[in-house]
Amino acid sequence: MDKDEYKKLVKEMSPKEPKFRKAVIAFAVGGFVAFLGQVVATILQLSFAIEEATSYIWLCIFTIFISSFLTALGFFDNWVSKCGCGLIIPTTGFAHSMTSSALDVKKDGLITGLGSSFFKLAGSVLLYGIIAGFFLGILGVIVYG
Repeated sequence: MDKDEYKKLVKEMSPKEPKFRKAVIAFAVGGFVAFLGQVVATILQLSFAIEEATSYIWLCIFTIFISSFLTALGFFDNWVSKCGCGLIIPTTGFAHSMTSSALDVKKDGLITGLGSSFFKLAGSVLLYGIIAGFFLGILGVIVYG
């Protein structure tokens, strides 16, 4: 059997992934999460008479807390496997990655376990985000004075 026949056999035997169905589910769940976020922001604005920008800051804090809490309880991984990328918007995905990497080593203690592993997965995102922000800031000063 040569490489082409092997690739053809693997393609025939591999399970077909329902990409369109997954995309629709992710779109619907992401839209629902965004809708709930807007509802929370509006409730914060109307109930507590805070500015729109401040309500979105509180919404970010709320979504970070909820996704970390649900990750710690073990629900978030199951929901992500069913809902796909609709739940892994940047804020919740970032909080989920930080919490899950810390929970993997919680048995090692607060310092050598949780403390040392909390930014294991998110560290690269932070590093390259800070570097990109630095260089884009310099570029902005050069271009816009």
